[in-house]
Amino acid sequence: MREPAFWHRPLSWQSRLLSPLSMLYGAVAARRMAQGGIGAGVPVICVGNFHVGGAGKTPTVLALTALLREQGERPVVLSRGYGGRLPGPVLVDPAAHAAADVGDEPLMMAAHVPVVVSRARADGVGLAKAQGASLILMDDGFQNPSITKDLALIVIDGARGLGNEQVFPAGPLRAPLPPQLARTDALIIVGSGDAGDAVAARVGDAGKPVFRARLQPDAQAVAALAGRPLLAFAGIGDPQRFFRTLRASGLEVKAERAFPDHHPFSNDEIAALAAQAAREGLTLVTTEKDLARLRRAPSGRHEAAVSAFPVTLQFDDVAALRGFVAQRLSAARTS
Repeated sequence: MREPAFWHRPLSWQSRLLSPLSMLYGAVAARRMAQGGIGAGVPVICVGNFHVGGAGKTPTVLALTALLREQGERPVVLSRGYGGRLPGPVLVDPAAHAAADVGDEPLMMAAHVPVVVSRARADGVGLAKAQGASLILMDDGFQNPSITKDLALIVIDGARGLGNEQVFPAGPLRAPLPPQLARTDALIIVGSGDAGDAVAARVGDAGKPVFRARLQPDAQAVAALAGRPLLAFAGIGDPQRFFRTLRASGLEVKAERAFPDHHPFSNDEIAALAAQAAREGLTLVTTEKDLARLRRAPSGRHEAAVSAFPVTLQFDDVAALRGFVAQRLSAARTS
């Protein structure tokens, strides 16, 4: 979906009009979050959001995967597989599955870490453990109570924050903020900007850590695209963040096209982008997540004409994060 602009403005007439629905949705969501879940038998780290839309969960999961492997762990990612048709549980195979099968984010992550997709998350625990998981990394699912979480890491974008801090549909929050904050163990703010400072202060006042991180573009991708005028397109939670990252890397973005998050590109849409790029002498560039949706799809015949722009998440104080995670895992295993 494409987020409405009023979600990121002070309380508007649209939000006030939708507030009765928001109160009902929030009450149901808060009551659901309070329910108990099953124990996985191994520690569970959840990487989630307070709100709908993207903030950098997938790069965070991949960065945590690397950090955990350095500590001798064998993480397996558990995802609902948003946008995929397979209910699971299924182990994602990049050589056999398409984004239409398992979702774009699981398909992208499966190139780096074992990923289990299960629409009912609790049903995927057994398959994740069968892959030799010493712990499970949940991609999203913070508000889902079906699995007990040993560590909940919440990711927000430093430039976007939490918008008007209203509950869906009056705003972007998936549940009222107080019960979400109560279940948060640490906050990760991605990128610059002060939009996340208020919630960071509330997390810090509760004695919980706040970690800062930034998206680091792949140096080889930057070098390959340098000096080439670009037509950038993206169907992610915040396409403008992708366009800003390209420009901040010194690249020349001549044209840009934004699509809704998880947008299933049609053959005609990609053909039109390719035709515009050829006509105007531009190079097509998109995110790794968007490129994953082109693979093994009808629109994928244009894949060779599209360059991916990989990014990785870099933490400002990785030693502090490493120590915090190790402490929580130790406590989970001895409790």
